[in-house]
Amino acid sequence: MAHSHSEAHGSLGSYVAGFILAVLLTAGAFGIVMHGTLAPNIMMVVLAVLAFVQVIVHLVFFLHLNTSSGQGWNVLSLAYTVLAAAFLIFGTIWVMHNVGMNMMSR
Repeated sequence: MAHSHSEAHGSLGSYVAGFILAVLLTAGAFGIVMHGTLAPNIMMVVLAVLAFVQVIVHLVFFLHLNTSSGQGWNVLSLAYTVLAAAFLIFGTIWVMHNVGMNMMSR
């Protein structure tokens, strides 16, 4: 009995579209940094947005993450990972800020 896994995997066209989007986003970020005409604060915001869009492109086109009912556990796993990473990142920033404030005041 042959099983069809075509619904679990993307087509060649979706992989090519994902690859082209990923290359364009990477080239855009590289061009922004190499050109250097934006203010540093604006450049960081634009790079953060491009990085976020790149993550979304990878999740959708290469990891095939979507909102269908069969993806519930995958979406839940991603949400937990994002929450854990946020706790780690913002907790580290908070601790380092407090250490800096308490050590520099003396």
